[in-house]
Amino acid sequence: MIKFLDLHRINSLHKEEIEEAIKRVVNSGWYLRGRETEKFEKAYADFIGTRFAIGCGNGLDALTLILRGYMELGVLAPGDEVIVPANTYIASILAITRAGLKPVLVEPDPSTLQIDDRRIETAITPKTRAVIIVHLYGKNAFTQRIGEICRNYGLKLIEDNAQAQGCLYTTASEGAEIRKTGSLGDASGHSFYPGKNLGALGDAGAVTTNDPQLSEVVRALGNYGSHEKYIFDMQGVNSRIDELQAAVLNVKLKYLDDENQRRRDVAQKYLTEIKNEKIILPEFSATTDNVFHIFPIFSEERDSLQEYLKNNGIETLIHYPVAPHKQKCYPEWNSLSLPVTEKIHREELSLPISPVITDDEVSLVIETLNQF
Repeated sequence: MIKFLDLHRINSLHKEEIEEAIKRVVNSGWYLRGRETEKFEKAYADFIGTRFAIGCGNGLDALTLILRGYMELGVLAPGDEVIVPANTYIASILAITRAGLKPVLVEPDPSTLQIDDRRIETAITPKTRAVIIVHLYGKNAFTQRIGEICRNYGLKLIEDNAQAQGCLYTTASEGAEIRKTGSLGDASGHSFYPGKNLGALGDAGAVTTNDPQLSEVVRALGNYGSHEKYIFDMQGVNSRIDELQAAVLNVKLKYLDDENQRRRDVAQKYLTEIKNEKIILPEFSATTDNVFHIFPIFSEERDSLQEYLKNNGIETLIHYPVAPHKQKCYPEWNSLSLPVTEKIHREELSLPISPVITDDEVSLVIETLNQF
């Protein structure tokens, strides 16, 4: 069986270093808000290219803490609108409603599968205060046009970078500058769920930003609303990265760029060699604007294709089987018609891709697909 994602093999790449890091934490007697967290926050901020990184419990908390932080700073207020892609994982939207804000769904561009920057401006109302872009599947979602819209309308730009650690964006202006996703907006939420390109051994997340005020508020909100022990200026939550996860992430961060490159190499082989009229490939290229957290293909016979691959020893997943606006948790949206999003969710299938998949395994996936 070719696993969709073999976490045991991935973590075995750095087994000795991870075990040494865990042993160091256990023997230290200090398990929260210690040296490992401080080291990781600095290393991750440097890696992303921001002044601040604040560890938290998970990616959903990271986005929620950003929105809550802006509310504490008076930038957002209950009922304000936040534009968000209709085609995304539910966490991007849950963060908005958790904070007492109103999501406004915008369809994706079929060619990029990311939020369609041609549709954003028409979704803006007098109550719009922010835009969340999601670097879905590991591909950069930021465009120059999105940046200009946010500047022109005075909107906060928040990135959901849960799937795209290490992804690059090259500015289109003269003297092109290369920056990492997670540093392109006003703030960004990151997830280190074990299956992510930079994965912990449990739940963990972070917020990155260049804003010192937001950084201070986010850190306090994640610590029960406390800047000072037993003094609570805000109604916060308990959302802190622990020392064990920070130590593991310190090990794995060193190898992330190389492991992302292996994903690109696999993606290039898929893009070049999969040839089947029943399978539509994404309009991606294996360049640095994509870290291929997920490699999606599309087929009108998606369910039959998935069963066929399973019967041939190839595990796949669907990202995602039910669109957010069709979920029971948001009944007010269930009657909405969002045809681009619905088509993606009806036809998408994710192929195995990781730093540890072998060339022979990739070739077998391709051969099997081409015979469908």
